[in-house]
Amino acid sequence: MNPTPHEALAGLWRLAGLPEAALAAASLPDGGPVLPTSFRIAAAAQASLGAAALAAAEIDHRRTPALPRQHITVAAEPAVAECTARLAIDGRELEVWDKLSGLYPCGSALGRPGWVCVHANFAHHRDGALRLLGLPEGPDTTRDAVTQALARWQAVDFESAAADAGMVVSAARRFEDWDAHAQGRAMAGAPPFTLERLPGNAAPRPWPARRPDAPPLAGLRVLELTRILAGPVAGRTLAGHGAEVLMINGPHLPNIEHIADTSRGKRSALADLRSAEGCATLAALLPQADVFLQGYRPGGLAARGFGPAALAAASPGLVVVTLSAYGPHGPWAARRGFDSLVQTATGFNWAEAEALGSPTPKALPVQILDFAAGYLLAFAAEAALLRQRTQGGSWHVQVSLAAVGLWLRQLGRTVPAAAAPDFERWMEERDSGWGRVRAPAHAAQWSRTPPQWPLPARPPGSDAPAWA
Repeated sequence: MNPTPHEALAGLWRLAGLPEAALAAASLPDGGPVLPTSFRIAAAAQASLGAAALAAAEIDHRRTPALPRQHITVAAEPAVAECTARLAIDGRELEVWDKLSGLYPCGSALGRPGWVCVHANFAHHRDGALRLLGLPEGPDTTRDAVTQALARWQAVDFESAAADAGMVVSAARRFEDWDAHAQGRAMAGAPPFTLERLPGNAAPRPWPARRPDAPPLAGLRVLELTRILAGPVAGRTLAGHGAEVLMINGPHLPNIEHIADTSRGKRSALADLRSAEGCATLAALLPQADVFLQGYRPGGLAARGFGPAALAAASPGLVVVTLSAYGPHGPWAARRGFDSLVQTATGFNWAEAEALGSPTPKALPVQILDFAAGYLLAFAAEAALLRQRTQGGSWHVQVSLAAVGLWLRQLGRTVPAAAAPDFERWMEERDSGWGRVRAPAHAAQWSRTPPQWPLPARPPGSDAPAWA
C-alpha cells in the first residue's frame, strides 16, 4: 500500500526526531498523480515541501509557546506547480534545457541498446562533451551531429571518459542495474537525509527576540553557497520562512537564468574563494551565521578550509548543510551530477519508459529530485536548528539527489494522469533585478504567518558580502 502524502511527511518527521504532536497540525490532501508519470511526484512534492513548512511552524511554536501551533496546508497541484520550474521574465518564457541536453542512443552492448544523458546547460559542460566526441565546440553543433558521434561509443565508456575529464554525463541504467552497481550498493538503505552532531562542544544558541506576528525564522541567518536548483530552492524556502539569507556567488561562475526565481528573498553578494581575500570575506561572515548551506562539488569547499569540522570549529553551534549528487560514501561520492543525470544513472528513465510503454528511456516530467532535495535541505536545517537550541552542539545535515531518488522509489508507483493540468492559476508576478518575473507561488500555507519574500530577486553582486 502506497503511503499517503501525510504518511510520507510523518516518515520524514520521525526520521528527524521531531515531536509527534506537531503532525496533527499538517494537512496534505491526496490529490492523485497530477502529472502523466508513473512515479508519485505529487506526494513527494507535498511531503518534502510540507515537512519544511511544518518544521518552520515548530520553530515558531518554540519561539511563541503561548500561541497554538500554526496549521500548515500543502495541496497537490500547487506543490507540483512549484516543481515545474516555469519562469518568464518580462513576458519571455525561459527554456529549461539547452538544445544539446537530454538523452541520446549509443552503441549496443550485450544485445541491449545503450543510452546516455548529456547535461549541456553550462557552456563548459557542453563544450567538454563535444570535445570528447571530436565535434566543434560551441552552440552551433547540432543534436544530429552528437547522435552520430555517440553511435561510436558504448554508454558506460562515454560516461567514464566524461567523468575522468571532469564533465557530467550519465549512462542510462535500470533499477536492478543501479542496485547492483558499486555506488548503488554503497547507498543501499540510505535515508533521504542525515542529521549528525559534529565534533566539539557548543552551548545552545539563544534565538533573537521577534514579534509574535513575525515569520518563524525571523532573525536567523543563512549563509548560502549553492548553485543550479536544489540548493537555491532550499535557500529560497528558508528565506520564505523568514530567515535572512545571504547568497555568495563566485564572480567567475556562470549561472542559469532561473536564478531570477530561486534568489527570491535573498541578498546576493560576490566572493572569489580562489583568493585569500575571498576566503577571508567568507570566514568573517561565519560567526553570525546560524546555517551554512553549500552545494558545491564534493570536497571543493573543504579544500579551501570550509569543511564541516572546520566550520564548526570556527563557529561553534553552526548548522552545516551539504548537498551532493551521489552521497558521501562509495566510489561516486566525489562525482558531480544534476537531477537529470541522477535520474538516468539510477534507473528512473527506463522505469518510466516501461510504465508508459515507450521503447526508449523517458525523463520524468519535472526535476523532482532537485526540488524535493531542496525542500528536504531546508527541512533538515530547521530540524538541526531545533536540536541545537535544545541540545547544543554543531550539526551536519547531508542530502544527496540519489538518496532522494531512493525515497521517491519507496513512495511507490501510480497510474499516470492523462495530461498535466494548466498550472497558470498557481503563478504569480514579482519585480526583480532582471525585470518582471512570473513564477510559481509557494505552495505551503500557514494559518498565521504566510510565507513571503519581502526582498526581490537580484543579480549576484547586488549586495555587499555583509549581514544586513
